[in-house]
Amino acid sequence: MSAINELIHTGHYLLTNQLAWGTSGNISKRVEDGKMVITASGTFMGNLKEDDFVLFDLETQENLSEKKASKETPMHTGIYQSRPDVNAIIHSSPFYTTLFACSNEPITSELFIENMYYLENLGYVDYFHPGTIDLGEAIAEEAKKSDVIFMRNHGVVVMDTSLPEALMRIETVEMTCKMIVTAKASGFELTKLSKETIREFLEDSKYKPRRKRM
Repeated sequence: MSAINELIHTGHYLLTNQLAWGTSGNISKRVEDGKMVITASGTFMGNLKEDDFVLFDLETQENLSEKKASKETPMHTGIYQSRPDVNAIIHSSPFYTTLFACSNEPITSELFIENMYYLENLGYVDYFHPGTIDLGEAIAEEAKKSDVIFMRNHGVVVMDTSLPEALMRIETVEMTCKMIVTAKASGFELTKLSKETIREFLEDSKYKPRRKRM
């Protein structure tokens, strides 16, 4: 499957599964020769077409297409430059995830299998206006140690080795946030796993091999 077809499928999946809405959010994939393919500005995530993408040079910062690239291009380029192991990025504003981004409610990675694996490295950046160099620089710095980054009062950006893994990561984030909110509303007390159990789970590949960071 070509990079563009993968991105089209990803956008449709995000909207269909309430992980994105309208024109909010953007997605990209790293391709050969130091470039990325990213959604163009103003594209509707659930109805992406082949001409809704931009080829962008990560080294020269040059738009190689006629359409205007997403305003969050600085965020994507910053991540790819600081994380050679990352090949796919999803930025979106799912409801429960954005609820947490707009609060000081803590998120835990000690609850269930996917939660332990995909939320192991979670970080935050303060609010910066969308599309600004300041936001791009803050994200690039945080990406050195985080695979999921909550942007205060904005949304979330996730990164991974492939688009399917990035999808799994953002789904796990939204699932975790929904679980915490639902538990609080229902008066349930969530039981966290012990640090020793989590260490054994991650280090001994009880789910899948722990990904090495570069």
